[in-house]
Amino acid sequence: MRSRRFEPSSGRSDILERKGTILTQYQRDVFINEIRIAAAQDSSICFISADFGAPALDAYRAELPRQFLHAGISEQGMIDLAAGLALSGRKIYVYAMAPFITLRCMEQLKCTLGIMRLPVTVLAVGVGLGYADSGPTHYATEDLACMRVLVNAEIFSPADVEATRAIARYTLQQPAFRVVRLDRHPLQEIYDAGIATIIPAGFCRFGEGARVCIASCGYLLHRALQVQERLVAERIKVDVVDVFRNKPLGASLAEALSTYKAVVTVEEQCLAGGFGSAVLELMAEHEWTGRVIRLGLPERNFFENGGRDFLLEAFGLGEKAIAATVRKAAQSSAGLAAARA
Repeated sequence: MRSRRFEPSSGRSDILERKGTILTQYQRDVFINEIRIAAAQDSSICFISADFGAPALDAYRAELPRQFLHAGISEQGMIDLAAGLALSGRKIYVYAMAPFITLRCMEQLKCTLGIMRLPVTVLAVGVGLGYADSGPTHYATEDLACMRVLVNAEIFSPADVEATRAIARYTLQQPAFRVVRLDRHPLQEIYDAGIATIIPAGFCRFGEGARVCIASCGYLLHRALQVQERLVAERIKVDVVDVFRNKPLGASLAEALSTYKAVVTVEEQCLAGGFGSAVLELMAEHEWTGRVIRLGLPERNFFENGGRDFLLEAFGLGEKAIAATVRKAAQSSAGLAAARA
């Protein structure tokens, strides 16, 4: 698949178009580098990690040792430590593997960060099946459902490094309790620096005017864009919506999605309470009469080996499988429109 880059077009702040080629980087390194640059000028910024090994993390620790703490394999204690420092006026970033900094720390996230609305950004690295083939203990396939219920939490799932960079700067400009879900591996780039202008909106669209759209975020947004290309080649028009802010989902997103007859949500999560559920709830609350079709992982543990893409293919999230669902939705909506004409 060829590389893509996107930039603002058509005067619409939520619609972007393809252009150019750019190389890949790790989301975690881009995010941490942005915090390191800011921390060098602001002594109130502190970074706490339960992990070692990321190049950007090593650089931060070497350059700013008085603003870096290693919590060891103690994620729950790390969250409480972050809360104490935040109460003393610090802006805190905490970093660890996604399954351990989310599910293991639910009570701490709820009671020490959420209830007190402390300005702590939680960096969860390796979401979904990113740690294949480490097995279900290392997969974060239900973290979004769990994080969604945390009162006062804001959640982001960027799909490339430009979106990650923009979100990092946003957290610096407006400190709050946030969970930022990052992929473990480099992802093909999508955006240019223009993404920074739409971070407050929480989403953007690729395409306009179709009857059906695919809504996704993070790793599977790339697969959604591949499906869009495949169907365009078949002369089936489909839009793609990157919902990079998973919570809150605002009225502007509901308004954008209400222009479609069907929305197909695609997520690297078990379906119960996840991304698709959030979209479904949003559209029901706005009394939309269209259809939400949810595609995600089955409710089970994943012990099979073969890599991330193998698992996605095996459990219905391959490009062909997604395309078949979207194709059917597009054809059904076209037939319904013709019948009503």
